[in-house]
Amino acid sequence: MTLSPAEAAPRAATPVRPAEKPFTAGDLGLYGVTLFVWGTSWYAIKLQLGVVAPEVSLVWRFGLATLLMAIWAWVSGVQVRFPAEIHVRFAAIGVLMFSTNFALFYYAGLYVPSGLLAVIFSTASIGSMLFAALLYGDALTGRMIAGAVLGFAGVLCLFLPEILGTVFDSRALFALAMGGVAVICFCAGGMVARSLQNADVPLVAANLWGMVYGTAWMAVVAFLSGDPFIIDTSPSYLGSLLWLAFFSTVIAFAAYLSLLRRIGPGRAGYATVMFPVIALAISTALEGYQWTLVGGLGVALALGGNLLVLRRPGR
Repeated sequence: MTLSPAEAAPRAATPVRPAEKPFTAGDLGLYGVTLFVWGTSWYAIKLQLGVVAPEVSLVWRFGLATLLMAIWAWVSGVQVRFPAEIHVRFAAIGVLMFSTNFALFYYAGLYVPSGLLAVIFSTASIGSMLFAALLYGDALTGRMIAGAVLGFAGVLCLFLPEILGTVFDSRALFALAMGGVAVICFCAGGMVARSLQNADVPLVAANLWGMVYGTAWMAVVAFLSGDPFIIDTSPSYLGSLLWLAFFSTVIAFAAYLSLLRRIGPGRAGYATVMFPVIALAISTALEGYQWTLVGGLGVALALGGNLLVLRRPGR
């Protein structure tokens, strides 16, 4: 990044923030791929529900994704051998981020439109900020706290029409609770991933091993639950499975990593604000999601809270 032009001598003592380069065509292309794939992934999850138990669907999804990530690691020559202590952290990521988190969202998806799940997940940026402040001592400003309050209040407003409706709907309340716990699992896994980054473990290797352990954990849970290891051969199930394993895991992951290098984590993080909009549009068109004034206010508050957390001071 280049420094913004500054006046010399008298203004030299004034801190100068780095100037942000404008988006190039390549940046916009990568951003578009990331938003489209992540925005559509929630409806793809919805298509996974019904015949196959969520745990078994996740075994197929992350088993296939693990194979693809292993090929990626092999082609790129990434180190994949690590000591046992690092594998303990890999296993924690697998259990929290690549299995339990998704299983809870799958179960929540049985009762509410997929777009609402995307909005819940968007609060992960807020949760991660709170976890980082608690566990790593990161600064927690008033702006961040205000963003967190707005974000969580927005999710509650968004779900109120679903829960209260014409009659009290305990299933929508259950979905909200499952989604909330799923976000907590994701954020906790992110803190473990941060410790691996601090230990200079390549991100590709961390995700590869996380998927290995996550797949194994879901297989154990499915076996103990007595879920049959079957697969739905319908085009919608197989298509969504391939989409989630290949595009949502490998392609979007590659595009997002490229964005991090090209435009930095701050601007890349705004993807978490934008993809719920796409997911809600899909829910409206394909799932018959009915908008209400309170629901619209909830979306605005939730996304506004994310913006407050992600924006830089002085922007």
